[in-house]
Amino acid sequence: QVQLVESGGGLVQAGGSLRLSCAASGRTFSTFAMGWFRQAKGKERESVSAISRSGGNTYYADSVKGRFTISRDNAKNTVYLQMNSLKPEDTAVYYCAAAITTPLSMNYLYTSASEYGYWGQGTQVTVSS
Repeated sequence: QVQLVESGGGLVQAGGSLRLSCAASGRTFSTFAMGWFRQAKGKERESVSAISRSGGNTYYADSVKGRFTISRDNAKNTVYLQMNSLKPEDTAVYYCAAAITTPLSMNYLYTSASEYGYWGQGTQVTVSS
């Protein structure tokens, strides 16, 4: 089992920045691949970014590429999502997720919600125009 707790959401003006954090407890954090998803009102949950177990590979949705950066600190059991140049369309609840991996999938990127077995409770990000 692993518990995930997101923080760092809030209200920001367009063009501003926020850094989301997701703290994990329970099973060894370094064995998980991690991802960030978001869900806007009335829309389906979508993958925003992902990072491999090794930390060597990252994925970004086209809509956030060049603006968001995912990173992980295994010593702190935390994954981050740095969000710059925020736009009103980034407004959503952001969820952190963890996917169980094996040593054979150290560099694999998980981009589908169905691949993740553990989820945080979400943190609201609101970007005003």
